[in-house]
Amino acid sequence: MRVSEWGGWAFQWRDIDNPEQIGRTEWSPFKTESDYMAPSDKSFMMNFRVDDLDALLSQLRAAGIEIIGTPETSEYGKFAWIMDPNGIKLELWEPPATASTS
Repeated sequence: MRVSEWGGWAFQWRDIDNPEQIGRTEWSPFKTESDYMAPSDKSFMMNFRVDDLDALLSQLRAAGIEIIGTPETSEYGKFAWIMDPNGIKLELWEPPATASTS
């Protein structure tokens, strides 16, 4: 576990099927006045790693699930957002294929 430059925590772990692959789970606090959780009125968001974000988004759209905003791609991978039935914003994250996730 380490404190990052952005003020959160990064918990490192290894893939059981590929112990050389190091992943991480992050805990990231946001300022109270941040609108990053919008349109949720909750003070937190959950992030889920996915293998194929484009395929998942196609399945979600076909099931009538609204995608929040526009999916994004950066050096950190692909991201998209949906709301769960309890009003919690969910971030869907596909890590970059060629970069380490540590």
